[in-house]
Amino acid sequence: MISAKIIIITPAYNEEKNINRVIQSLKQENSNFECLVINDGSIDDTQKMAESSGLATVIQLPANLGIGGAVQTGFKYAFYHQFDYAVQFDGDGQHLASEINKLLAPLQTKQYDVCIGSRFIEKTQGFQSTFMRRIGIKLFEVLNKLLIKQKITDSTSGFRAYNKEAIAFLAENYPTDYPEPESIILLGKNDFKVKEVSVEMLERQGGESSISGLKSAYYMIKVILAMLMTAQRQKIRRDIKNV
Repeated sequence: MISAKIIIITPAYNEEKNINRVIQSLKQENSNFECLVINDGSIDDTQKMAESSGLATVIQLPANLGIGGAVQTGFKYAFYHQFDYAVQFDGDGQHLASEINKLLAPLQTKQYDVCIGSRFIEKTQGFQSTFMRRIGIKLFEVLNKLLIKQKITDSTSGFRAYNKEAIAFLAENYPTDYPEPESIILLGKNDFKVKEVSVEMLERQGGESSISGLKSAYYMIKVILAMLMTAQRQKIRRDIKNV
């Protein structure tokens, strides 16, 4: 693992209050991490704050593409620069850099392609999300069992690690609407092996979530429909010659 190239993909939208602290925490954890911030058309000083750290590569998207477009940009960068592992890490301060090695460890065994950090495998002292969102996440867990025969307890977690083959696949095929739960179905349908590990998360450290209140129920319905539609797609031919 010492020689492995590891990139941390951090999508950020209006995270001027958090992004510098996030970058600092990643570099303090491992100075060899390459930090890539995807500024998703922010209208605040996210880009300025990220660049001022001097510790991250910052890609400025010309418009707000949403989380799917921002993260896929990161996968394309990681694939082009031939990174061995990519870690998706939110820019709002919820994820802990100290937990990254937990996600990378299963990939090192070569038994898994993707590892998801879950808040729900074990009871932790960390933030467990709102009541409404926990209901939705439980429904997504049931859907995963039905559609891909895998138990995934935290489908909306944005804290994930990917090996080289998963990076190449998602650089071309990452979902854009509800990418976290949709991508689990997509990966499962295409024979990628997904592992979950227990992690602790914090409540976001500043700003506001885009999904709250009644939006949570609306979001849940749309995600379920998106997961069902993704499950109907044919398997995608995986070309691993250049991976």
